[in-house]
Amino acid sequence: MQTPYYLIDKSRLLENLEKIAWLREASGAKSLLALKCFATWSTFDFMAQYMDGTTSSSLYEVRLGHETFAGETHAYSVAYAEHEIAEVLACSDKIIFNSISQLLRFGDASKGHVRGLRVNPGVSTSEFDLADPARPFSRLGEHDPSEISAIKDQVSGLMFHNNCENDDFARFDEMLGLIEDRFGTIIKDMEWISLGGGIHFTGDDYPLEQLAARLKTFAQTYGVQVYLEPGEAAITSAATLEVTVLDTMHNGKNLAIVDSSIEAHMLDLLIYREPAKISPDTGEYEWMICGKSCLAGDIFGEFRFDAPLKAGDRLSFQDAAGYTMVKKNWFNGVKMPSIAIRELDGTKRLVREFGYDDFAAALS
Repeated sequence: MQTPYYLIDKSRLLENLEKIAWLREASGAKSLLALKCFATWSTFDFMAQYMDGTTSSSLYEVRLGHETFAGETHAYSVAYAEHEIAEVLACSDKIIFNSISQLLRFGDASKGHVRGLRVNPGVSTSEFDLADPARPFSRLGEHDPSEISAIKDQVSGLMFHNNCENDDFARFDEMLGLIEDRFGTIIKDMEWISLGGGIHFTGDDYPLEQLAARLKTFAQTYGVQVYLEPGEAAITSAATLEVTVLDTMHNGKNLAIVDSSIEAHMLDLLIYREPAKISPDTGEYEWMICGKSCLAGDIFGEFRFDAPLKAGDRLSFQDAAGYTMVKKNWFNGVKMPSIAIRELDGTKRLVREFGYDDFAAALS
């Protein structure tokens, strides 16, 4: 198969999905796939067997979830436009407004629809200001309990999304306690509560039993249906970006240029200034792996290998699903990675290939 391509491994995906299914059963909490993280719909029939539906961040995402993923479809957006709202409502089971002003603006249009409101509790686990929903002057959700209480009869649920790659149950428990202290009287009047995504409960050694017990107690205390919105928790370690070395150079360090680009194919590495992952990252020879775009900083990272690299060698970058495939782009006209799936029986199939016509169609 011609590189570059994203390879989704269903056996690795299944490991995450089985933990999600166990948590659903043990806690009573429903799980919705966060399409902002992963929206490769060729896997949705498989994932829908273990999850309850999808949640979205835009009209196109809610429509994709409605059309391709069985179960519930939750709509959320930082702001809906007038021309979008009718289609958003037609494609969703629940609509969550980011602000009271949007709730009131579309009150008549959404009358009779299940409605919710995003609440910003003012605490989060993000280590990056760029991704911190509780950053100063945040536009992500309402924060004043008195203002929320004044319109609580117009919604049946609330969404709290304040975790980010949080693999610490104690920190999750602490923040949920803060939410209860500040908003508990309002929560008691709701029918459902979404606790958002960013809880890395499918990671190794995460105390799933404690999380299940905490979620179950929360639901029983307030008489609500709890929703989780796993993104990376659903697909972490389930995909790789397969590339080929095109050329090697030496300029103080050994350099290998591959047929891919972080700017185009793993954009989060550039945004958060983090290296890619290669496993195993061991050996006598150290090489800097570079992308083929003209961006000077198009560098995947420095890794160790058992032998010197040469043109034609194949490399696999790990964790290429979450916030990666959804952000791929046509920078420099670099060939878009194809999408392939490794089935549970080990067979590999190509599900989508991109060419010049796709590049041209993305422009005008």
